[in-house]
Formats: sequence, structure tokens, C-alpha cells
Amino acid sequence: MDPDKYTRQVTLVCPTCGGDLFETGDDVEESTAIVKCASCDREFTKDEPIRENSENIGEHFSEMGRQVTKDTAKELKKSLKRAFRGNKNITIK
Repeated sequence: MDPDKYTRQVTLVCPTCGGDLFETGDDVEESTAIVKCASCDREFTKDEPIRENSENIGEHFSEMGRQVTKDTAKELKKSLKRAFRGNKNITIK
């Protein structure tokens, strides 16, 4: 399985105006860093947009989980078919 296939990029949006452009300071790595919405000038900590977009993030995560499960089942089935190829007593459908 190709792990790059399961990479997702979720665009965070401002909970006030729905804009997706943010301005940040130099301390971007800290969770208490202040970010500012470029559209409405609302300021909040770095964790707030993540928390506000948790439903969107969760949906992307669920979609990725379903895809991984589907691909894993498909890969397992192919592997079992290869392993039992030529065996007359075991049939994999």
C-alpha cells in the first residue's frame, strides 16, 4: 500500500467569516501563538481554529479510515488468493 495515498490536507476556515487565510507571528510552533484572520481581522490562539474546525477534520479522518480499511481488505484478499492458488480445497471469492 502506498502511504502517500492517505495524505490529506484540511483547509481551516475562520469560524467568524469563513476565510481561509491567516496571518501568524514568529512563534508559529507554540499552541498559544496568536493568528489573525486576513479577512475579518479576528485574532485567536493557534489551537482555536483547529478546535472550531474539528468536525471537518474528523470527517476527513473518517474518510481516510474507510479508505484504509477498504484497501487493506482488498490487499488481504489478493494475498490470500496468491497464497492458496492451485489448492483445490480452498476457494477465495
